[in-house]
Parts: sequence; C-alpha cells; structure tokens
Amino acid sequence: MSPLEPFGTRLRHAMDTRGPLCVGIDPHASLLTAWGLADDVAGLERFTRTTVEALAGRVAVLKPQSAFFERFGSRGIAVLEKAVEEARSAGALMLMDAKRGDIGSTMGAYAETFLRKDSPLFSDAVTVSPYLGFGSLRPALDQAVLSGSGVFVLALTSNPEGAEVQRATAADGSSLAALMLRHMAAENEGADPLGSVGAVVGATLGDAGADLAINGPLLAPGIGAQGATPADLPRVFGAAVGNVVPSVSRGVLRHGPDAAALRSAADRFADEVREAVASAGV
Repeated sequence: MSPLEPFGTRLRHAMDTRGPLCVGIDPHASLLTAWGLADDVAGLERFTRTTVEALAGRVAVLKPQSAFFERFGSRGIAVLEKAVEEARSAGALMLMDAKRGDIGSTMGAYAETFLRKDSPLFSDAVTVSPYLGFGSLRPALDQAVLSGSGVFVLALTSNPEGAEVQRATAADGSSLAALMLRHMAAENEGADPLGSVGAVVGATLGDAGADLAINGPLLAPGIGAQGATPADLPRVFGAAVGNVVPSVSRGVLRHGPDAAALRSAADRFADEVREAVASAGV
C-alpha cells in the first residue's frame, strides 16, 4: 500500500471541505429498537449499513464505538470491519472509538489492530487512554506515524468521575490533564497544517481550565443528547475552536432509519458548527 498523507493533513482537508463534524455510530440496543430493528447481528448490520450509506459521502469523520460491535462477538466485529472499509471508500475518515490503554507489547498489539495498514480494522485514527502514563502510548504513536494515522488521547472528559483523575495535581502543580495536553503539543510540534495527535475534550465542560493549543485536533463529544450545542464551542475551546471536531451521535442517529433525515440532521449540525466557529472570528 502507498503511504498516506499524515492524518492531521487529511483531517484538516476533510474539515475544510465537508465541515468539521464527526458522527458517532453507536448502535445502542435502545436505538436499534427505535429504528424498528432487533437487538441482534442482523439489526446491527442494517443499522450500520444505513448509517454509513447515508453519511460517509458527506461528513468529515465517522466514529464507530467498538464496544457496541464487540458485544456480538466475531459476527459483530465482521460488521465493523465492513463498515470501516465502506466508509473509507466513500471518503469519510474513520475514527475508531476504542479507548485502549495498556503498556508494552499489549499496547503494541492494540496499535496494530487499529493502526496497521493491512489490519482488517485499520482506521484513520483511534482513541486511547493515557492514564497509565503518556509514555505507555508510544507504540500507538509510533505506529500512527508509520501508517499516516492519528491518535486521539483522552484529556478532559465530560463524565463526572473523570475529574478525580484528570484534574488531580501532577508533580509540577498542574493538573494531570494539562500535563497530558503538553505531551500532545510536543508530539505535534512543527506539524502543518495540523498535527496528528488529538485530544478528547468534552463539549459539556463549560471551562476546560487548560491550554488547548496543542497544534492538533480536539475531538469534542457531548453535542446533542448530552446537552452541549455548537454555540457552546467558542466558550469551551476559546482560540482553539477552529481545530475542534464536534462529535454527535444520538442527535443525528435518532432521525433514522430514514437516510434523508439522517443526512439532514448531520447537515444541520455541521452548519451550526460553522456558524459558531465563524462567530468566534477564527
């Protein structure tokens, strides 16, 4: 396979041409029911195929949540493999929401699963957890460089429990999240137009309380069903709002299974994000 351009370059282009929006593919049992589908592999396959066919040709990023496929075992993983292949063929960047975190050879195996170009689950980027130490992510960071992929590192998540770790004090007096963000900035130093190491920062936080200028993308879950709106983005992300990739799942998916309704909802969120970024003067 020929080498890909760095993920940050490809993401910047996708955001500029398709709009800065990520839509999650989260086949909750409740969503399958709402679509009139059974909570089984056939329902999973129909839900996933419909979402990919409706959105992969128009949104910048699709983000399947791996756990909702893994719960069906090997047949669920087969559905995920097909979705990754078809969405990438249609031009969407695929961000695998796996939140893997481990050390040594185990982290290396996770990296090969999602970031090695000949893997059946090869994705444009993957989410990882750094709270075994940022250095534990080195196998994923190195593999991403080799394959032109990206890595999104959990930094400041919107769940209440996250604060006890992420806002704990590091040895230098800053928060652990701030320390992780500095590591990300160092990985992205000199990259143009955008680094390939991103941060996950919840759009519902109100005030991030940390420097988000990492020269990389900022994945912002929480838009839609979790309560945040595109209008909240400038307040949370400040001068870095132009690098934000807001993530919407149920806010779009609840409009299925009608493909036109899914596309209309995604277009509406993308337009609102553009307006919010423009209003911030970025």
